[in-house]
Amino acid sequence: MNTYTGSAIRNVALVGHAHSGKTTLIAAMLQAAKMTSEMGRAEDGSAVTAYDEEEVARRTTMANAVAFAEWQGVKVNLVDTPGFHMFVHETRAALLPVEAAVVVVNAQTGVEAMTDRVWKYAGDVDLPRVVVMNQMDHPKAASKEGREQMLEQMRDRWGRQVVPVQLPVVDEQGFHGVVDLVTMEAFFYKPDGDGRGTIREIPVELREDAKSAHEALVELVAEGKDELMEEFFKEGTIPEQHLITALHEAIREDRIFPVLYVSGLRNVGTDHLLDFLKVYAPCPNEREPIAVRGLHAVSGNGHVANGNGASTNGAGDVEMVMRRMEDQEPLALYVFKTMVDPFAGRISFFKVVSGTLKTDATVQSFTRGETERMTHLSVMQGRKAVEVPELHAGDLGAVAKLRVTLTGDTLGAKGHEIFLEPVTMPEPAMTYAIEPKTRADEDKLAPALHKLMEEDQMVRFFRDPQTNEFLVAGAGQPHIESLVSKLKRRYHAEVILKAPKVPYRETIRGRAEAQGRHKKQTGGHGQFGDCKIRIEPLVRGSGIEFVNDIFGGAIPRQFIPAVEKGVRESAARGYVAGYPVTDFRVTLMDGSYHDVDSSEMSFKMAGRMAFRKCMEQAKPVLLEPVMRVEIEAPDEFAGGVMGDLNGRRGRVQGMESLGGGGTMVKAEVPLAEMLSYGTTLTSMTQGRGSFRMEMDHYDVVPQALAEKIVASAKKPVEEDED
Repeated sequence: MNTYTGSAIRNVALVGHAHSGKTTLIAAMLQAAKMTSEMGRAEDGSAVTAYDEEEVARRTTMANAVAFAEWQGVKVNLVDTPGFHMFVHETRAALLPVEAAVVVVNAQTGVEAMTDRVWKYAGDVDLPRVVVMNQMDHPKAASKEGREQMLEQMRDRWGRQVVPVQLPVVDEQGFHGVVDLVTMEAFFYKPDGDGRGTIREIPVELREDAKSAHEALVELVAEGKDELMEEFFKEGTIPEQHLITALHEAIREDRIFPVLYVSGLRNVGTDHLLDFLKVYAPCPNEREPIAVRGLHAVSGNGHVANGNGASTNGAGDVEMVMRRMEDQEPLALYVFKTMVDPFAGRISFFKVVSGTLKTDATVQSFTRGETERMTHLSVMQGRKAVEVPELHAGDLGAVAKLRVTLTGDTLGAKGHEIFLEPVTMPEPAMTYAIEPKTRADEDKLAPALHKLMEEDQMVRFFRDPQTNEFLVAGAGQPHIESLVSKLKRRYHAEVILKAPKVPYRETIRGRAEAQGRHKKQTGGHGQFGDCKIRIEPLVRGSGIEFVNDIFGGAIPRQFIPAVEKGVRESAARGYVAGYPVTDFRVTLMDGSYHDVDSSEMSFKMAGRMAFRKCMEQAKPVLLEPVMRVEIEAPDEFAGGVMGDLNGRRGRVQGMESLGGGGTMVKAEVPLAEMLSYGTTLTSMTQGRGSFRMEMDHYDVVPQALAEKIVASAKKPVEEDED
């Protein structure tokens, strides 16, 4: 294949709600560009970017995939992104290495939950957006009134900058063409799906509509530009070439969001979409990111943000480094995706931020402080790697088998370090206990999960120190279920998913004193230990505090740690329901010993006995973890969200307007009530809500609920006090 410089590269991410047809649209664009001999289908896994077995089985995209089309001297890099809200973290990561977002809207259903969300994400990073109305072949899209209503819906949500640059040609033959409102030409397509249109005159019945739409477009493009407004008022229009240049600038500056019409399934309008991206989408070297050496990092949209690894000049100030996305700059690469292939191993997808990268080059990992060899440099066509000799600034590439590099890392020429800020992943919303089915599965589990964690940064795998369960955390139930399926398909490791145990604890609300006397006589030396202790409650989060208040040698100094150990071991076993006892002070007050029979073991047993006797009188209670929860949802669902939280024993702490019709609800909710909250929130908000939570504090469990927990818990291990 050819080598492309920055001015001949277009990087775009296709984003939108699930089932809007992004994968099929990419397949149609690749066929229109003659990159594939026939058009693939997402449903059967034949589409270029639908290669993962799990995605094909579930019929939804779950991870970013990259393809490219060579089109009239330009290379268009296409990033296919998930549209299901459980995998939206992947979509956010895809916005970093691109210069524009193609927002795909289903012409049957209009703007849906994820469409709104990804629009906001693109806006947060000032990414130019192009709206593509897909599935125009559906009967619902045939109505002019329906299309106008959909256009008004988009303007209500996203502003009056949403403006058509095409009109669809829909008649008794269905959707079979588009009218270009810039050149005022019509493109017609055959029903065979080859994706190539022929230019004809605008149909008579569309000429008035096309003229009105053209004038509306010209007026919006000229708005705010004095020279264009003068030309518009003087001539009544803007010359075509001036209009093309002005529209390109307006799109790049986010002053206009153009609307195009296609049918990915029938391959209608896809070649004109490629034409549009070639002419109007920004190229990489039109961006001017600012990089900061050392302490700070530059995000893909040029915004400066904090990072790690301070590097200062002689005066002690952070050294600012301007870095343009051009070949003449020092080499810098940003890794935006990692894929683990069973045969090729780890494949790192990257963007050449600056400089030129040649195959077999040795680069420095600024993040890891190691060197990496870039052997077999490639560009990805779905799963297929196409080897290239070099890649220029702005291009997307891939390389296999890097030693230490992971997603979010920055690499480049030694001595020219910059650090690009990786996408901040949200905390997982749901956790499950995971248990291998067999011993063989147990041996495979940890290595396989760590490979999946390299691919998906949202995944967490850890052991709960209190319950000793292995836990896997992810965005929600479907996300975790897909991980389990991948473990079985790829790595032949079968596991059982279970709801995790809630890490309850116990504490006391009263003060008590008791004596523990351990005496046992056998042949030879006996066992004797005697101690008197007092326990009293402490504030939440204090843990266990041990105080030695022995005077006069009632207990020899060497045996005092044994008493403390006995108390702590007994507290770890629990008293009410077998959960650890915490937040109390134990004071060792008195005791006695035997010159021959006393030992560390004897005093440890005495400490255990004294502690359990104290617990009988100290008003023990059960504690539960309470989470600090933040829920984001559209305004119309805020009331329902708060009502549901009240039903979960939650305490709403406040509400905050997010703008754009969104509300954040802050609350404190017991963890036991949040184990399946993700599924409920999805249903309650039509998939438009999200939440995050973190541990806040422990609080007393209500008596009625505590009785049920105690009844279902295993009885505490009774200690031998003989």
